[in-house]
Amino acid sequence: MTEKPAPHSTDDASKVKRLEQFRIYYNHTIHPELLRMERRRIRLLRLLFFSTLFMAGVLLFEFYIDILALTLLLAIPLGAYISYLLYRIQRFRMTFKPNVVSLILDFIDDGMNFDPAHPLKYDPKREIGKDRFQKSRIFATKAPYYSGEDFISGRIGEMDFEMSELHVKELSPVANRLDEVFKGVFMHATFPEEAKGRVIIWPRRLRQYHTKAIKNFTWDKGQNQDKEVNNLKFKELFLTYATEETHVESILSEPMQDAIVQYCASTGKEMYMSFIDREIYAAVSEDKDILEPHLFRSNLSFELVKEFFEDINLLLRIAEDFDQTH
Repeated sequence: MTEKPAPHSTDDASKVKRLEQFRIYYNHTIHPELLRMERRRIRLLRLLFFSTLFMAGVLLFEFYIDILALTLLLAIPLGAYISYLLYRIQRFRMTFKPNVVSLILDFIDDGMNFDPAHPLKYDPKREIGKDRFQKSRIFATKAPYYSGEDFISGRIGEMDFEMSELHVKELSPVANRLDEVFKGVFMHATFPEEAKGRVIIWPRRLRQYHTKAIKNFTWDKGQNQDKEVNNLKFKELFLTYATEETHVESILSEPMQDAIVQYCASTGKEMYMSFIDREIYAAVSEDKDILEPHLFRSNLSFELVKEFFEDINLLLRIAEDFDQTH
């Protein structure tokens, strides 16, 4: 008798195929753009090198002749030229990421159940608002430091969604400093129909950092519902809280749980999620700035681009799964 494949084997094969397709797309579309940006980076480095030699020569000349009036006179154009160099560096950094992200989004846009009337939109300078972040109830913070970038919005099936990178800090209760609350990619999606039920999951190993958020949810009739989760690996990784009338596995489907477990295991990143009636929130931690270009070394890296693609793709798969199963 032929052995029946595991339930998530099809999902695994689909994920591998999707990554292979992205690798081909990278080679044909993204890599040429990275090569173009690499030539810009090298030209910029040459400019910085010769500018450094020139300014060093000017400073040595000023030191040699030791005339204060001439030194003050030359300080103005030198200062202006340094400002120009800093502008060129900043311009390189500000154009690199939008160019690459736009290409990644073009690939994602063609491969998911997106509404063609609502194509993916990208704004490098915008972020999800603080009030939306706080309404997720994942993080209990007033967020005195709140910044973000790389806002992406669109529609999957019947669900509108938005996401952005966020960096959130709060005042430390024991020291005069700001403690990090969250740094990574945050997504919000809205289910088109009325829905009731509230579920929040937190990384189990970080429970001590979310005590206040957990208490706030329990005061609002939330309870620990780990017993409703059948996926043992998911149960090991996450605390699951929900209101009594909420059926957890009707919201957190088995394929969704498997995808989250595999993603966390392969990347080592933390994942947070909440479902507040018809509002869906998900967050993926990221310690470093994703897709920020290097100046003094090459940016020709598939892994650099792949990481950003996988972060966005996972969050969109969560929204897509919820849209298809509810």
